[in-house]
Amino acid sequence: MKVAVVMGGVSPEHQVSLASGRGIAKAVEILGHTAIPLVIDAKGNWIDGQHEAIEILQACDVTVPALHGEGGEDGTLQGFLNQLKVPYVGSGVAASAVGLDKHLTKAVLRAHGIAVTPGVTLSGPDLTDTEAAMQTIKAAGLDFPVFVKPGNGGSSYGVTRATDLTSLARAIADAADVDPHVLVEREMVGREIDLAVLQFPDSHVDTAPALEIHSDPTQPFFNATAKYDSSATRFVVPAPLEPALAERLRRTAIEVFEVLGCEGLARVDFFVPAEGAPVVNEINTFPGFTPASQFPRMWAAAGMSYADVVDTLLRTAVANG
Repeated sequence: MKVAVVMGGVSPEHQVSLASGRGIAKAVEILGHTAIPLVIDAKGNWIDGQHEAIEILQACDVTVPALHGEGGEDGTLQGFLNQLKVPYVGSGVAASAVGLDKHLTKAVLRAHGIAVTPGVTLSGPDLTDTEAAMQTIKAAGLDFPVFVKPGNGGSSYGVTRATDLTSLARAIADAADVDPHVLVEREMVGREIDLAVLQFPDSHVDTAPALEIHSDPTQPFFNATAKYDSSATRFVVPAPLEPALAERLRRTAIEVFEVLGCEGLARVDFFVPAEGAPVVNEINTFPGFTPASQFPRMWAAAGMSYADVVDTLLRTAVANG
């Protein structure tokens, strides 16, 4: 097959996307297909030119939209590919748009009885009036410490832990620079567990063994530095979980995938408190996909190589049409 791999994009995750795209393109070649990289620069321009990119996409059998965050993972590129009638890997417009919007994701999951991290969304005057924001936060039953994050985005860009009014004001301003809707969430003390969800060509959906994150202890939380630039962060897979908890997380991850209407792949991130039930923190409809990323690591623990996972994604995309 001819496989277009789209990478880069306008989001702060531009460099991560380039790394994901290069890894996928290499796997495509290993599988015996022809990989055609298409790069979108940080300003949103197709390096090869938009008209040329359209011709290339329409000449390919399938496209991998290896973009993370705004402009790629949010349904924008998926809608473009739908118009071109080009089969592609991953979720469609609606699931991609909802999946990147943390507020919408949690509203939908909550409506289906799925436990999520308690939080509230700030917008408008609350973004510049810290006292008003604090009233909104307290009305939602929250108090310090809280995590403040952009409503859209990934890789922890714009995310801050706030412990008082001063740090809250800074955190809201930083998050608002990324997105005009800012999510404030209760700090969850406990384990961070990720599940990789994969759809197979026959349409059945399954998860790989869970992964537990042990973030760099010198960082305030699992931030971008801990994710990409630290040798002290450890990923343990399979995560040591009691069988009942492992099965509960597996069922919930698949339920999240299906409730949101996802296709192809997703990573569902959980908090597991020391006491109480697990909660869904967020979903990534196109998670980081370098050979060292969490998603391929989890499937490696299931006996699937990086190339095996890419092969499954391609075949599923073609089967889904």
